[in-house]
Amino acid sequence: MGRYIGPACRLCRREAMKLFLKGQRCYMSKCPIETGRPAPGMHGAMRRGKPSDYGIQMREKQRMKRSFGLQEGQFRLFFDRALKRRGVTGEQLLQSLEMRLDNLVYRMGFAPSRRAARQFVLHNHVMVNQKKANIPSIVLKAGDVVTVRDRAASRQFAKEWLQANESRGVVAWLVVDKEAFSGKIDHMPTREEIAPAINEQLVVELYSK
Repeated sequence: MGRYIGPACRLCRREAMKLFLKGQRCYMSKCPIETGRPAPGMHGAMRRGKPSDYGIQMREKQRMKRSFGLQEGQFRLFFDRALKRRGVTGEQLLQSLEMRLDNLVYRMGFAPSRRAARQFVLHNHVMVNQKKANIPSIVLKAGDVVTVRDRAASRQFAKEWLQANESRGVVAWLVVDKEAFSGKIDHMPTREEIAPAINEQLVVELYSK
């Protein structure tokens, strides 16, 4: 399956918001969103006309998809699964995306970004419930424990970013033991606890057409 390998900041500029794709750089003053750089392309700085309802829905879908670093096929698979579950589809979708292993590694502070977390998982640096786990897309559940493997390279990388991400804090639904290089999912996150700057209902409306 293909993946985007271009400039991460270009995606943020296109969506006119921070997607937090480059770790610490996203919190610096040099961030393109902070400096006010326009959308990419020769017409990026030009004023666009009023977007259609479809255009607004499409932008919300792209923001959510790009925030979690997914391709269209992967994202649609998560939506189809959320559609079959009980509850509000948009919330179910967000919960599933948040419970991906690569996202949890990022949320726990073991990596600077979701892209780095994905690579960290792929290179066999983490375990789930004391078992090897190298598939970034696996969806965990409440009570599962993610641990950085007891190897010098693995823990040195995690330690570096735990220290760098200390000011960012940890979300309320995760419990992180920095000394043990592990994190536990305390409970499934509610919509209020996830709270990205995205209107998930627009994504549901887009796929429901």
